[in-house]
Amino acid sequence: MNAVFPRFLKSSYRKEPLISVLITMGVIDALIGGFDDRWSLFAFGLGTTGVALAYKWWRIQQRRPLPDEPVVQHYLPERSSSPALPMLSVSKKKPPYR
Repeated sequence: MNAVFPRFLKSSYRKEPLISVLITMGVIDALIGGFDDRWSLFAFGLGTTGVALAYKWWRIQQRRPLPDEPVVQHYLPERSSSPALPMLSVSKKKPPYR
């Protein structure tokens, strides 16, 4: 089995658990009804799956796309909040020798 498929299922169940459960339930009902020649269960499963997919499509259509605004990243602040460091000077004395 493809490794992407289980990851896709997990992410879809986390994002929209109600819709995913309805789709799963509808598909299972349709499979059971189709194999056992129970057309009412088959029709109920297809109906449940269809309603869940229609609801998911409607939710996707309701989402408004966010306007694309350029994000400005400043790596350093314009002014430093800490005071400037003092200038270092090299001492003329030699360090003590051990």
